[in-house]
Amino acid sequence: MTETPSPHVIDADTLSGGLKPIRQVILSLGSNLGDRETNLQGAVDALRDTPDVVVVDVSPIYETEPVGGPEDAGPYLNIVLLADTTLSVDTLLDRAHAVEQAFGRERSVPGAPRTLDVDLITYGQKTIESEELTVPHPRAHERAFVLAPWLDIEPDAVLPGVGPVAELLAQVGTEGVHKVDDLTIELQ
Repeated sequence: MTETPSPHVIDADTLSGGLKPIRQVILSLGSNLGDRETNLQGAVDALRDTPDVVVVDVSPIYETEPVGGPEDAGPYLNIVLLADTTLSVDTLLDRAHAVEQAFGRERSVPGAPRTLDVDLITYGQKTIESEELTVPHPRAHERAFVLAPWLDIEPDAVLPGVGPVAELLAQVGTEGVHKVDDLTIELQ
C-alpha cells in the first residue's frame, strides 16, 4: 500500500490546503472485441491522463479464455495496472466507467464480450461494500487473469483480507492464461 507521499502525486487539497491520502490501486483491464491491444493501450493512456492518478506500472499482456460468458466469446487480452491516486474511490470508479464507455463498452448482459472492461481490484487497504462497488474485488482471488499479471508487477502483492497473490494463483492455477510476449503496453 502506498500511504506515503509519492513525488509524482500532488496530494494537497487546493480548496482546504489539507492533505489527501495517497492510495495504491490495482486495476484489471481486459478486452475481447475489436482491436484488443489498441483498446488496452488507449485505456492505459486515458487513465494516465487522469488528474491525481499516477500509473506506476503495467503488467505484460496475457491472453485468456473468457470466464462466465457466452460459449462463442473470443479470448481476452488482459493486463493489470498499478497506480497511486488521491481520488476518492467513487471518483476513480466513475473515471473507470467513463474510460470503458469511451471505448464503446455496452453494459447489457453480464459476462458478454466487451471492447473494454476496467475493474477496480484494490483501493489501498480499504474494504468497501456498497450497491455500486465491492473492494477488494469479490472474485479477484479466483481469477488467474488478474492474479498472474498482478504477480508480474508486484511479486510480494497481497490481496487485502484474502492473502498473498502468489499463493492465490497457485491455488487457482494458470490453465487458459498465457503471457503474450510479442505485444506490450507502453507507459509513455
